Amino acid sequence: MTEKKKVYRSEALRSLHLAMEGLQKVGAIDLQTMREFDVECLTTIETFDAEGIRALRENAQMSQAVFAKVLNVSTSVVSKWEQGEKRPSGPSLKLLSLAYKKGVEAIM
Repeated sequence: MTEKKKVYRSEALRSLHLAMEGLQKVGAIDLQTMREFDVECLTTIETFDAEGIRALRENAQMSQAVFAKVLNVSTSVVSKWEQGEKRPSGPSLKLLSLAYKKGVEAIM
């Protein structure tokens, strides 16, 4: 994985979220409430470079073919990701993020 950044759904939600972060830091709202604001205000984007995808697959001890089946993509797509010719997006990116955070077993 290469980076994780915050992208807000709108400028108004960015302002609201930053205010809520401040309230959470001083204890005025609890962590559960802050998590709800995260879901509503943020669109978390995680990007994976070729090496990050290869490392994720190798850590799971999977071939490209098996990894592709788990992600419901073709083997050639996984190969292109790992060579840096393509970048994952949409549902594939979401599954890769989940596999990174929780382990590949979470998406099997």
